[in-house]
Amino acid sequence: MSSIKQISVFVENKPGAMSAMTAVLADHGIDMRALSLAETKDFGIVRIIVDDAYNAATVLKDAGYVNTLTKVLGVAIPDEPGGLNKVLEILTEANINVEYMYAFLGGAESSHAYMIFRVAEVNEAKAALTAKGVNVLSREDMEKL
Repeated sequence: MSSIKQISVFVENKPGAMSAMTAVLADHGIDMRALSLAETKDFGIVRIIVDDAYNAATVLKDAGYVNTLTKVLGVAIPDEPGGLNKVLEILTEANINVEYMYAFLGGAESSHAYMIFRVAEVNEAKAALTAKGVNVLSREDMEKL
């Protein structure tokens, strides 16, 4: 089961910057699975999960975008009240800090919500979650959503 790689891309905080970055991906046939944007006054950090992280990172670098690859967890959470809380409680019990997280959509027939978690201890978090029956997604799982 291969891990999920997230690309963090630094973009200027100005009109057209996001469309220019996504155009690079589109022009190279790269499909985005999840996206989060955090901004400051002068720049933003776009966090994306794509179908081919290494190719996308190379394409973005060649187009002049500073980016980094980070290992993250994709988790299927039962789409019910308290579903996310149960996952967070498991991570808390394992003394794992969530640095950030964001949601993404799965297929229309899904009975789950999906989240990306950035934690320092990816392997420990994966072990704690799977031990409690939580579905941690692989890169291959993400490609099927």
